[in-house]
Amino acid sequence: MDFEEEEKLHEERLKAALASMPSEGDVAEMAARFKAISEPSRLKILFALAGGELCVDHVGEAVNANQSAVSHQLRILKDNRIVKCRRLGKKVLYSIADEHVLSMMRSAREHLGCE
Repeated sequence: MDFEEEEKLHEERLKAALASMPSEGDVAEMAARFKAISEPSRLKILFALAGGELCVDHVGEAVNANQSAVSHQLRILKDNRIVKCRRLGKKVLYSIADEHVLSMMRSAREHLGCE
């Protein structure tokens, strides 16, 4: 490929990149969600919730953390719409709000062995 052909190809790639670029607001929201799930204790909580809804006490047992710390992390996940909750009597049960998060977690785990 000569210089002119390569330059034309790069211009086409630039146009495609610009056309597919999310808005600044969407990028900021995605970054906030990635930041929320990238913290190790919150990621462990998500793995605990991957099997279904749990109360704070059971999440704490699953991730070996106290109820106060788990509640704080769950609030961050909830604020970022990654987990949701519902009340059952005196208990609050938490679950994954969006199945896409589970898909991302599975992909990340699968890629651990890739070089």
